[in-house]
This record gives sequence, structure tokens and C-alpha cells, in this order.
Amino acid sequence: MSPKTPLGLVAGEGKAPVYFVGRMVSREPVLAVTFSDRQAERLAAAGARVVRLRLGQFGKLLATFRQAGVEEITFLGKIEKPRALREAFPDLRALLLWRKLSHRNDDAILRAVCAEFEKEGFRVISPAEKLPELLTPEGVLTRRRPTREEWEDIRFGLAIARKVGELDIGQCVVVKDRMVVAVEAMEGTDETIRRAGRLRPGGVVVKILKPTQDPRLDLPAAGAETVRVMREAGARVLALEAGKSLFFEREEAIKLAEEAGISILGVA
Repeated sequence: MSPKTPLGLVAGEGKAPVYFVGRMVSREPVLAVTFSDRQAERLAAAGARVVRLRLGQFGKLLATFRQAGVEEITFLGKIEKPRALREAFPDLRALLLWRKLSHRNDDAILRAVCAEFEKEGFRVISPAEKLPELLTPEGVLTRRRPTREEWEDIRFGLAIARKVGELDIGQCVVVKDRMVVAVEAMEGTDETIRRAGRLRPGGVVVKILKPTQDPRLDLPAAGAETVRVMREAGARVLALEAGKSLFFEREEAIKLAEEAGISILGVA
């Protein structure tokens, strides 16, 4: 790819796309398409060229990347489904795609969107292809190690998360004492952790790639904000799938975890 050809970024909300842009722009230009004024400002400040669209303007999204000469596209950030269903303004291309879906869980939607990009000649890649250092390493990353009981919950949570993932429901579960406290669905990881904290504090948060998921799309991600939410909810352990999840703001997240007595680990 030509050094002057921008990387296309479909940027949802949160710090992850901003962090990614900040690391990428010294290597190659980034054209970020995003869906809120606030996120557009953050991405521009990080160094990206930014185009602000409405959710559902899929034809315009394709045209934006095509006109800029984009060859590679990656996805990063949260696009909360309740907000998308409430605020989307779908164009004809989006409506046709939506009607073709046999079911409309996250993985199915992303696969369909990816297929449309590839039909148009774009190459869809994982953010980790550009920044492999974002992948979660294997092992305990904090001074505090999980207790024996927490290790049992981690193993239990991994088994549950795989079953939930096979059904394309969510990537995250919270467990305690080998009981399922909360399962991620449409609300996203942070709200799942908060809900678990209201029901049963002290839980183990497990987040993995769904077994049937395309690893280029919607990799499980965590960062400093995840740890802050865990601290507020009273959660004690964050277990991420090593090599198949993204861990942003690692130094800050580990520092926050150390202060709160939270264990963070990458599990194979």
C-alpha cells in the first residue's frame, strides 16, 4: 500500500479509536469515519482526517473511503445497539443489507458489513494487524494474583463465555462462586459489569473472542475505563483472552488495578 494512502477507520465511541489513531498517524495517515460530533473532535485532535456521518449512511461510508483512495479498513470502538436502533438513518444500501440478514446479532451484522466492503474491493483488517502490541499477553499482569477460588471462577467463566459466544450473544460474562452473575447482551461490557456489581460484588469478569467470530471484527477490548468500572462495581478479576483481545492504555489500567486490588490476566 502506498505510504500516502490512508487507512480507513470506522470509529465507534470510546477511547480505543482515539488511542489507535494517536499511535498510527506517525506511521501512516488515517481517515476516520465516526458518528458523533464529540468523537469527531477527539479523533481530529489525535491526528486523523475525520468525516462525520449519521449511523446507517452505508452508501456514503463506502463512497467516502473510495474517494479518498482507501485500500484497507479497520473497525474499532463502541457502537451501542440501542443507540444505533434509535438514531440510525439508513440509506438504501443499508436497508437492503438489513433485510438480507437472517438474524441480527452483532457478529452477523459485522460479517455482512465486512462482506459488502470486500465486494467493493476494500481489504478489511484487524487493528492488531497494524498495532500487534495492543494484543493482550498471556499471564498475570498485576502484582495481585487471583486466589484459588478466583481461578476456579475464571475456568468456569471461560466455559460459560464460550457457550454464550457460540450463540452470538456477547463476549463478556461475570461470575462469582461458580455462579453466573451477568451475561453481556445489547448493553455492552461496562453496563454488564455494573449490573453484576449491583447483584453480587466481588465478581470475576471474563471477556473472550466468540468461537465463531471473525477475528478481524470487534475483537474483545478493555482498558483503563474498564478497570474504573470494575472498581466502582467491586469486581476483583479481569480475565482477557490472550492474543485474541485488545488491551488499551495498559500502563494506566494496570496502575489503577494495583491501587484497587484487582487482578488482570491474559488467559490462553
